[in-house]
Amino acid sequence: MSIYSQKVMDHFMNPRNVGEIENPDGVGEEGNPVCGDMMTFYIKVKDNRLEDVKFQTFGCGAAIAVSSMVSEMATGKTLEEVMKITPQSVADELDGLPKNKFHCSNLGAQALHKAIEDYRSKQTGDGKGRTATQRQPEEIKHINCPFCDSELMDEESPFCQACHAEIPYCSRCHEPLSKDVNTCPHCGTKV
Repeated sequence: MSIYSQKVMDHFMNPRNVGEIENPDGVGEEGNPVCGDMMTFYIKVKDNRLEDVKFQTFGCGAAIAVSSMVSEMATGKTLEEVMKITPQSVADELDGLPKNKFHCSNLGAQALHKAIEDYRSKQTGDGKGRTATQRQPEEIKHINCPFCDSELMDEESPFCQACHAEIPYCSRCHEPLSKDVNTCPHCGTKV
């Protein structure tokens, strides 16, 4: 018996929307240094809707299936609808993922959200939505893991490099959160 659902296997064996968009409106990248998965999403936006979504993924079968499903879930939706795609909604659309592969749905949703943030930052020119490597050194925040208190070396990673615990992120602005916070200090969203 397979540990993956038929939908996961179908999206792994027959991934949809694989590739790169020439001159994309937004690009989002997310990776996991622990397992090595890397996802990049490219988007084209027309009239506040994702007209086209493509992805390139380096990783396991679950990572490829997640990327394929995320691209299908997002195509044709408004930017606001796409920002509501959560790791859980991706896993649910795939009829579940094994617990040790759930992080793949985090990566897919976060990479797509980053592509939208990239698009929006280009529209407003405010520079938001840049990754840590695109920020100027003085803009990079230092945050400690809420579990082991080690300084996070890569604040874009969903996992602590020291203890490998999953780091909580704000559902709205996707910035890392410290433990015991009720309100995101970056955007003011209740968590």
